[in-house]
Amino acid sequence: MRETDTTRWVLRREGWLVCLAGTLAFVAIPLWLGYLGISWDALNHHIYLGWTAEHPRFDRDYVAAAYQSYQFPYLYWPFYKLAMSGVSGATAGMVLALLHALAIPPVWLIARATIPGEDMFAAGMRTIAVALAFMSGLVLSLFDTTANDLLASIPLLWAYALALQPIADPKASALRGAVLSGALAGVALAFKLSNGFLVVALPVLWLWTGGSLPARAGRCIVAGCALLAGFVACYGYWGWQLWTHFGNPMYPLYDGVFEPMRAFLGWQP
Repeated sequence: MRETDTTRWVLRREGWLVCLAGTLAFVAIPLWLGYLGISWDALNHHIYLGWTAEHPRFDRDYVAAAYQSYQFPYLYWPFYKLAMSGVSGATAGMVLALLHALAIPPVWLIARATIPGEDMFAAGMRTIAVALAFMSGLVLSLFDTTANDLLASIPLLWAYALALQPIADPKASALRGAVLSGALAGVALAFKLSNGFLVVALPVLWLWTGGSLPARAGRCIVAGCALLAGFVACYGYWGWQLWTHFGNPMYPLYDGVFEPMRAFLGWQP
C-alpha cells in the first residue's frame, strides 16, 4: 500500500481511530493501577445513591447520606451494581472507563469543527487536541475514583459538538443541530445541576450560525424549548418523587422558592 493510500485510509477513519485509541488508553489506566480508589464520597453517598436508584427508600431513610442523598441518583447505579457484584477494582475501573470513553467522540467533533483541514497535519492537530482535553490532572484523577463528573459531562460535550456542526459543515442543518444540542443540554443539566454554568453559554453557538436575525432568534427559542423538554424528560421522574415527599423537586435546594407554591396549594409534605 503506497503512502498516499495509507494517508487516505487514515483520514477516512480518523474519528474511529481516535476513539479507539482513546478508549484503549482509558481502559489501560485502571488496568495498570490494578484497583479503583474508594473515596469518602463513595462511602458516604455514591453507593447509597446507586442503591436508591434501584430501590427508592423515601419511606425508610431521611438524609441517610446527608443532603447528598437527594442528588440525581441514576448515574451512580453502574458503580453500585459493580460494587454489589463483587468484581475486582481493576475490572470495575475498566467498566467505568468504557462508559467514560463515550466522551471521546464529541470532543473529537469539537476538535474537527475548530481545527478544519483534510490533511495529516490537521488530523494530527485534532488528535493532539483530543489528547490534551483528557490530560489535565483533574480529568485523569477521575479514572481512580467513583465520581461521575466525567460521565455527567458527556451529554454536555455532545451538546457543544452538535451546536458546532453547522460551523464545521455548512451543509448541516443549523436548526436540527440547535434542537439536538438543546435537548442534550437539558439532559446534562438533569445529570448535574452544576453543568448549568456551561449550559448558559450554548445560546451563543445557537445564534452564531447563518441566517437572518429572526431565524437565529427563532432557532435559539426552539433550542431553549428542547433544553427544557430534555431536562423534564430526564429529571422528571426523580423530581416528581422529591416533590411528592418534600414538596420540592430539587430538595433541599431552592426550598424557599417552592414554599409559596406549597402554601398556595394548601399542602405541606
